[in-house]
Amino acid sequence: MFDVVLVAPEIAPNTGNVARTCAVTGARLHLVRPLGFRLSDRMLRRAGMDYWEHVEWRVHDTWDELLAALPEARFCYLEPDGPVRYSDLAFAPGDVLVFGSESRGLPREFIRQRPGPVLRVPMRPGLRSLNLASTVALVLYEAYRQHGFPGLV
Repeated sequence: MFDVVLVAPEIAPNTGNVARTCAVTGARLHLVRPLGFRLSDRMLRRAGMDYWEHVEWRVHDTWDELLAALPEARFCYLEPDGPVRYSDLAFAPGDVLVFGSESRGLPREFIRQRPGPVLRVPMRPGLRSLNLASTVALVLYEAYRQHGFPGLV
């Protein structure tokens, strides 16, 4: 129902935890290089546990390759300073939730290249961001909640 994109993820356990969240919800996972770890990294596998076999996932060498793979989808970007609170957006089936790297976020040119809503998770002022895996889970579950958690029990 939804796709999750991690652009240049840096921390293997975060990506493993995101994969686990995708497995339990049925969301597809897309990783856009460069990756800050090897796909054989034991911390990546450990965090994802035995859920990797239940995830539909793909690695894209470039942003353009990802765009070509999802040509009609609406991209929803998560940024700490996004103008729209994530819970105020009406998510639609097929939406693509895009998250940047842990230390740098998303390149602004990506958002300009494929415009879409830029969302934020509310937090106390002066703090940089919520953990990537936590943010993915929060936003993805809100998207599913809005549709009555189809296929989930």
